[in-house]
Amino acid sequence: MTHHPTRRAALAGAAATLGLAACGSADQETSSGGAGGSGGSGGTPVKLQLQWVTQGQFAGYFAAVDQGFYREEGLDVQILEGGSDIVPQTVLAQGQADYAIAWVPKALASREQGAAITNVAQVFQRSGTLQVSFASAGITDVAGLRGKKVGNWGFGNEYELFAAMTAAGLDPSSDVVLVQQQFDMLGLLQGDIDAAQAMTYNEYAQLLEATNPETGEQYTAGDFTVLDWNEVGTAMLQDAVWASTDRLADTAYQEQTVKFLKGSIRGWAFARDNPEQARDIVVAQGSTLGASHQLWQVNEVNKLVWPAAGGAGLIDEAAWQRTVQIARDTRNAEGQTVITTEPDDAAWTNDHVQRALDELSADGVDVTGTGFSPRTVTLEPGGA
Repeated sequence: MTHHPTRRAALAGAAATLGLAACGSADQETSSGGAGGSGGSGGTPVKLQLQWVTQGQFAGYFAAVDQGFYREEGLDVQILEGGSDIVPQTVLAQGQADYAIAWVPKALASREQGAAITNVAQVFQRSGTLQVSFASAGITDVAGLRGKKVGNWGFGNEYELFAAMTAAGLDPSSDVVLVQQQFDMLGLLQGDIDAAQAMTYNEYAQLLEATNPETGEQYTAGDFTVLDWNEVGTAMLQDAVWASTDRLADTAYQEQTVKFLKGSIRGWAFARDNPEQARDIVVAQGSTLGASHQLWQVNEVNKLVWPAAGGAGLIDEAAWQRTVQIARDTRNAEGQTVITTEPDDAAWTNDHVQRALDELSADGVDVTGTGFSPRTVTLEPGGA
């Protein structure tokens, strides 16, 4: 891909929209944000901290509130919206939330630094991270990144990419030109980056919602090539439900955790079977981007959740160990690894999610989604 002055001019007007809605994975530093949905049921108050703003990435939790699944478990769940200045696992560790959604490697890094948190359910069974290039760049495999300008968000989002480059025989410090990527796709669209990080459910959709200034039409999937870390073999576990390690010693919190997971899994099953309704629920909660973008998100995150062979949320030990190994062994541009030691046994448990799955199965809820089939979603310009 080359620089296109006309493309750059045409994209300038889209900058604000793309920037506002960028990324479902940010996990930068500092303080708190606003609140999302709440059941207001009068049940046991529970706070869930999301890792990003209101969007389809979290459709299952919003659906669980909207459909009364938490209320039926005796919980009044308040969803706390995330943002670029919120670290959900820190909010949880500091006692400002009862549960938090966070990527596993970043949560393990916080855990190594003292955050007493435990993964109690692995909602996303697969990675949603891609490295996207214009097809004209000819980057069809990881080795093709050699000599290219390679964007990455940093903040712990880069290790799948770095592990893949290392496995392909590339030295990330010398064989590519690393570019600090903003949490949007403008760098790729403007030609400043040859291969950019993107989430399947968010930034990749933003590319397909953008207008190709050379044709006046929306870009299509054929305009791009993608590197999928699930296929490359360096995928790391992402959205998980984290609970307080210390509080899990308490029987009441254990019971609450099972109830919370039951409501959440029912919410995800609802989003799987009713993606249009799940979209409407998310849009009604005030998502920044519009209806077609949110339906795309719901559809794409469903692919990360379903099918779930052992049941939604069950932690696959092999995927966990692969994530830990990459987090320990892969060095980023600064020579740092995510973690330095093996996490202890309290880092994860299937005890509570297995109970939740057993009880839901007994109630007739489809917790594996064996027959799940994703929809075909048409993206409107700008995600409207």
